[in-house]
Parts: sequence; structure tokens; C-alpha cells
Amino acid sequence: MTFRKTDTVIIVILIITSTAFLYKADYISTILHPDPSTPPGGNNTTTTLPPIQVPAPPMSFVPAYRRDVSAVDEGVHFDELRVSREWWYFNAVFNDTASHLKDWSVVVSFNHMARGDLFGTNKPDLLVVSLLGNSSEAYGGMINKEHFLGIIKQGTLIASSPGVKVAFDNSWAEGSYPHWHVHAEDEEIDSAHEIIIDLDFTAPSLPIWTLSTRAFDKSDSEVASYVLLGCEVVGTVTIDGQTYPVRGTGSHEHSWTPVAITRLAIGGWDWFTLSLENGWSIYASNYLPTPQALSGAISSLDPFGTLLITADNGQTVTELKDVNLKITAKDEKIFPLVALPKTLTVQADPSLNPLFLTSQSLLFGTQTSLQATLDITHGTQKIWKFPTYLGMKIGYVTIDGSLTWTDNDGDHEVALQGTGVSWSMRAFL
Repeated sequence: MTFRKTDTVIIVILIITSTAFLYKADYISTILHPDPSTPPGGNNTTTTLPPIQVPAPPMSFVPAYRRDVSAVDEGVHFDELRVSREWWYFNAVFNDTASHLKDWSVVVSFNHMARGDLFGTNKPDLLVVSLLGNSSEAYGGMINKEHFLGIIKQGTLIASSPGVKVAFDNSWAEGSYPHWHVHAEDEEIDSAHEIIIDLDFTAPSLPIWTLSTRAFDKSDSEVASYVLLGCEVVGTVTIDGQTYPVRGTGSHEHSWTPVAITRLAIGGWDWFTLSLENGWSIYASNYLPTPQALSGAISSLDPFGTLLITADNGQTVTELKDVNLKITAKDEKIFPLVALPKTLTVQADPSLNPLFLTSQSLLFGTQTSLQATLDITHGTQKIWKFPTYLGMKIGYVTIDGSLTWTDNDGDHEVALQGTGVSWSMRAFL
């Protein structure tokens, strides 16, 4: 049988067309380039498994007014007679794989205290510069100095508006949502070491108000606090002349309270921000409304306590209001009957309090519950003795626990493991 030239052309066209079709369907590449992980004589499937996807937790309903923070809100409030204390916190864990000081944590906080908070010192301005390593390293601490009395004194905390504009000696923070720069020098805080911190904080999402006395115009609230979670943090940390590039995840919080709230009303608090291995962030705060000499051993639900979980750097949050922090181990006593916590268990669930039913409406029926153990392995602290009788500690924290919930896809349990920072305060009276 002989082929005509026309037949040959048709056959060539069919071969080319078939080859193109098989290539598009990825058959040719599979045959010509077999997966090297495929065992001899086996099929053409690979042994590489796709990454495990962590399910997102149920989302709380957060109205828009709780996520609206202005440059005026970010600025100073303690210059008003009705506000007695105001704090600006910046915290981070250097958890980026490319970061030096991997898994270290840092806290820089500028605090104007109420006059009675540090009774007997007449130095209500407080600076915190705490750098904690993952192998028990601890640098820095805290120091309080004189305040502003119409004449600028050495050590005065100076703040203005709009935006964050706050300074304490040679340490300062400045910026406005979504960018801030923090420069901190430990100077007299840690006489054994020289610490210089320069960090840029960038918020990927809107802030969230955790406390306020107004639905709108929250800057006029006498009690107010907002937090930004999942901030990208990049910069440098210098320890005794050696500079380390760092990168990680952090948070920024700003709060203020009125003259009416005194040490007799708030005897202590425990506060945490945590960066988890799965990329989530957790913020928790719990207030103890009576002197710790009386209530330190009592476990109770705090109506002002808040626990926020975010799986997407603050874009959405799971907010739990029934927060029960129970101390299971303590450090040595700082005063009679009073000790700072070392290990705590935390359980948090949606609240049945009518005040929070609206914001937590999406959580009901999901059986959302968090249970975890928080270990404060080491830290920096300051104890004010007679006549102040107050102790504070910044701690390096590890978390081990789980978050469980139920939705249309069934029951879920996600492990909560990671590191972060804590701030505990205890007053004797």
C-alpha cells in the first residue's frame, strides 16, 4: 500500500494535533517527566502531601463603631481632669524564620499612672523596656520618674495629639494608624546592659475597642481601650553594641481610665498577647477588682475580662467574654499573702451576660470554648515596697491548649501552641 502526499500531510497534522491535546491535558509531561518520588513499578501519584489547612474559628459580630479609631483617639487624654492614667503598649514576638533573636519577645510601654497608683513615690510616669529571650534571657525592666508639673522635668512622660506622640527621656513612639515607629533605650533601667530598640509596627487590619463607655465619640469615654492585633513588626534590636535585624508579629494597645477608678477598685490584673505556631494571635485581659490579699486565691468570672482570637491578623475576631483565669502556681510572695502568677489555666466561652448578647450572637450554638495553660517561664519585674506595696512583672509566656467549636462541617479542635508576653500587677492594698 502506498501513501499519497496528501495522506502524509493529514497524518502529520493529526499527530501534531493529538500531541498538543495530550500536552494540554498534562499526559505528555507525566510520561516524559515521571515524578522521582514514584517507586519503580508504582503509579504516577506523588508522596508529597498538601499542607494541612487549619479551619477558621467562628466569627463574632463586631459592629463598625467598635472598629473606628481616629487620630484623636490615638492621642493624649490624661491632660483632661477626669482621666488619671493612660498607657500606650507595643509588644512583639520575633517569630519570623528570617529574624535574628528568633522567638524572643519585646515590650515597650509608655504609662502615665494615677497619683495613688504608686503611692508615696510622687513619680507616676512609668517606662517599660523589656526584652526576653527563648532561653531565659532577660534584659531591661521598668522605671518610674517625676511627672509634668508645668515645668518639664527629667523623666517626664510627654504626650500630645493627634496620633501617637509620646516620649519618656530618650525613648519615644510616634505615628498614626496604620504605621508607628517605636524607639526605646533602657538607660537606667538595666545598669548591666545597653539596650536600644527601633521597631516599625504596621497594622494589617482595623483596631477593635475592648472597653468604652460610649457607643460613639469613644475618645470622650472615661474608660476606654482598643487593640490592634497581628501587626507586622520589623526593625533592629541592639544589645551591648551588637545589632540584630528582627521581624515578627505584634500588637499595639492604648487605654485610659478616670480618676474614679483607684487601687481600691482594681487590685490587680493579668494581661497577655500571644503569637501561635499556626499563625493565629490571642489577646487576653483579666481584672481583679479587690485587693489581692483577699481575692488572690479566688477564681471568678470577670465582667471586664476579654479574650480575642484572630486567625487572619485581626480582619475577623472570635471574642469571648466569660474569661476565667485561675492561678495554679505562683512566684515567691512579694508581700504578705500576695504573689505574682507563674502558671495559669484559662477557660473562655461566649457570655450569657445580656450586655454582650448582641456582639456574641454568631457564637451561640457553636459551643465555642478555649482551654489552655499559660506558663510564665521568666521575665523582668519591679517591686515597690513601703509605702507603695505594688508589684509588676513582664513575662515570657508559652501557651498549650485548644479551641473547640461546632459548625455545619462538624466538630473542630485546633491546638493552641505558641509564645507571647504577659503583664501582671498585684497590689497589697
